[in-house]
Amino acid sequence: MLQLFTRHTRLSLVLCLGLAGVVATPPLQEAGFVAGTSVAMADDDDDGGDDDGGSRGSGSYGRRGGGDGDRDLIRRANPSFRWPWQRAKREPARRAPVRRQVEIPSRAPNEIVAIGLDEASITSLEQDGYVVDSRTGIALTGDEMVRLIVPRGMTLDAARQAVAARSTSASVDFNHYYQPQSLVSPPCVDCRLMRDMIGWPAAGEESTGTCAALPRIGLVDTAINASHSAFADGRLEVLRLDDAERPQSGEQHGTAVAALLVGGAGSRVPGLLPASELVAVDAFQRFRKTADIANVFDLVRALDLLLGRDIRVINLSLSGPPNLLLEKAVQAAIEKDAILVAAAGNKGPNAQPAYPAAYPGVIAVTAVDSARKPYRRAVRGEHIDIAAPGVGVWTAASVSGVRQKSGTSFAAPFVTAATAVLLAARPDLTLPELEAELAKSAEDIGTPGKDAIYGWGLLNVRALCSQ
Repeated sequence: MLQLFTRHTRLSLVLCLGLAGVVATPPLQEAGFVAGTSVAMADDDDDGGDDDGGSRGSGSYGRRGGGDGDRDLIRRANPSFRWPWQRAKREPARRAPVRRQVEIPSRAPNEIVAIGLDEASITSLEQDGYVVDSRTGIALTGDEMVRLIVPRGMTLDAARQAVAARSTSASVDFNHYYQPQSLVSPPCVDCRLMRDMIGWPAAGEESTGTCAALPRIGLVDTAINASHSAFADGRLEVLRLDDAERPQSGEQHGTAVAALLVGGAGSRVPGLLPASELVAVDAFQRFRKTADIANVFDLVRALDLLLGRDIRVINLSLSGPPNLLLEKAVQAAIEKDAILVAAAGNKGPNAQPAYPAAYPGVIAVTAVDSARKPYRRAVRGEHIDIAAPGVGVWTAASVSGVRQKSGTSFAAPFVTAATAVLLAARPDLTLPELEAELAKSAEDIGTPGKDAIYGWGLLNVRALCSQ
């Protein structure tokens, strides 16, 4: 009788403990006190078969005082219950997939481009195995530009030398690639606009003084999400080069730069010049679904298109290697009184100068942070002209909403907007005169005078309209 009473007492105690586990486990689990239960529930279910199999394989354990039956009863009441000596199986940690960085070549693998080849030279090259992939007239230079596919088995260096030998007056080079100059910033802590750092008027006050008649601004960039709320009340025209087979470029970079320039005054990212008209050319294409690139053949076409519309101020938030065709187009644009503002590049302070920013006559813009310290990735050199905010710049995201961006790409629009303001007040300004005005008003924050880090100093627009 005493033995039966003891057995019933033990069974009642076991049931109480099991039911207590049913009640207590969920709150404790939610509070994080029951390790492993939230992710190991399925493992426990799987383990049930293993436990049962183990007990069936050991007859002596099943006959010892009914212990196996007690355990089964508790597990049916609360599958997540564990005795103190039992350890929960932990699901192995899953590693996040690692995205491999795609290496982007500096040029097209089998193409040579040229400006100024005569018809006889082109015919001769075709006879030697070159294929004319594309040819188009460039009003900016007054010549024809041609893209050639090199003969199979010939190196690009040999091909360039052979094409250049056909005409000493032609500009011949590789079809180099150029990239946007931006990086995504971490989530912002202080999301204020950066315009107050350089004395830019607050949103809605840009048209004060003598700056009412602002010139149109040109932009060569990636695709732009024209339906973004930042452009709801703006004047934005997006042109795409007529290559239907080119992979569509991403909208992240172009949307951010365009919103920084002409975003609506009432939007979450009011532009520097919301009343201005922006004409943007998408000269980029997607490279292996990971990056945006523009080849020099398309960049020259884009510049030619904007100059053909009598647009004088052009923002170039892109960079790449030196190229004879790009240099020829840039110099031709400057001779037609165009003001080209370009990002200095993000390859780092020890990198070689990036182009088109490093060409004579192009205003090269570097970036600084809110503490006026140089952007750590910005290219440096004697060609740097001026600094502007470019770290943690609050601007439009590609689909909707806003986010912070960093890079010399986002410093350039500040100088582009200031240039437009100066030309609105004094349309007769030449490039040297405009550069002198920017230099005179800049805040010298580095070595006295022009230096390789900040150029003339930090852009200062407090007095530009009144001038």
